[in-house]
Amino acid sequence: MMAMNRNAVALRWLGASMLVLALGACGRGVTSTPGDAPNLERWVADVRARPAPPLEPLPVMQQFETFEYAAQDLRDPFSDAWSNPDGGAGLRPDPNRPKEPLEQYPLDSLDMVGSIGEGAGLVALVMAPDRVTHRIRPGAYLGQSDGRVTAVREDRIELVELVPDGAGGWLERPAAIALED
Repeated sequence: MMAMNRNAVALRWLGASMLVLALGACGRGVTSTPGDAPNLERWVADVRARPAPPLEPLPVMQQFETFEYAAQDLRDPFSDAWSNPDGGAGLRPDPNRPKEPLEQYPLDSLDMVGSIGEGAGLVALVMAPDRVTHRIRPGAYLGQSDGRVTAVREDRIELVELVPDGAGGWLERPAAIALED
């Protein structure tokens, strides 16, 4: 047991001496000698004595071309000049006209499937999306844009739709439904 105590004491002394040596090595760079201060002061004086680097020249200001607005005498696009001057007395849908069955469907969802008769008595057959076939004569209405049938031909139905022009008025737009093959 005595031998174990001696080994433990020896290991303690060895660990303590290693610690002292390590701490001594760390402190070596921190301490300075009296001769280091003049070298530092000389280096600072040399750096201050150097001439300053020249400054870069200021960028040249770019000259912009002036623009003169010359459209002040033209009509203002945001004024009421685009509105209908006659107070809406032009073309417009009749709100009091009773709607026909095929006016609830978009025009492109209606299909012409045939025609009956000939000459002035020609009647077109139009199938709605609900698979019901309707007889159409000139003067009937189709589609959701107040499309009035102007002519019935053997291979097509010609009509005129009323569409808003974006300025409070209405425009007539021709359209047709062709016979499917």
